Amino acid sequence: MTGPRPFRILGLQQVAIGSTSKARLRALWVDCLGLAIEGSFRSERENVDEDIAAVGQGIARVEVDLMEPIDPARKPAVHEPPLNHLGLWVDDLPRAVAWLTAKGVRFAPGGIRKGAAGHDVTFIHPRGNEAFPIGGEGVLIELVQAPPDLVASLSNPCASSSRS
Repeated sequence: MTGPRPFRILGLQQVAIGSTSKARLRALWVDCLGLAIEGSFRSERENVDEDIAAVGQGIARVEVDLMEPIDPARKPAVHEPPLNHLGLWVDDLPRAVAWLTAKGVRFAPGGIRKGAAGHDVTFIHPRGNEAFPIGGEGVLIELVQAPPDLVASLSNPCASSSRS
C-alpha cells in the first residue's frame, strides 16, 4: 500500500505492567499512588490474571494494567519484561493492520480480537522477522480500536477548545 497513512494514532490507551505478584503491584499503584481498580481480566489462553486500574478521566484516561501470570513457568510470560506492553488508541484498526502489514510490520499471532477492556485489539510483535522486518524493537505494542466518541472528539478540533 502506498499513499497517505489511512489511520491515526490518537493517544496512549494503556500501560501494562507485569510481576509474579499483583499484590506487590497493588501496594505501589493502588495503596501508595492512589489508582482505583476498575475491573479485572483472567485468561488461561493468555496466561494472565490482571487488575485494571486507571489514571485520568475522559479522553485523558489511561489504563494501568497490573498483570501476573497464572503459571509463571508458562508462555506468554506476562511478567517478563516487567513493562509488558503499551497500548495505543487507533481510529481505524482494520485499516491500520492492513496498511502496516503492507509496510512490513510483524503482528503477533491472534489477529484482531476483543481485549480485556472490551475493545478490539491486536499486537505488533516485539521483533521483526525475515518476512515482516519491522517490529517493536523489543517492545510489545497493542493497537486498540478507539470508541466512536473518542474518535469524534479528536477529529473535531473545535470540540476540545475552550470557548471565551
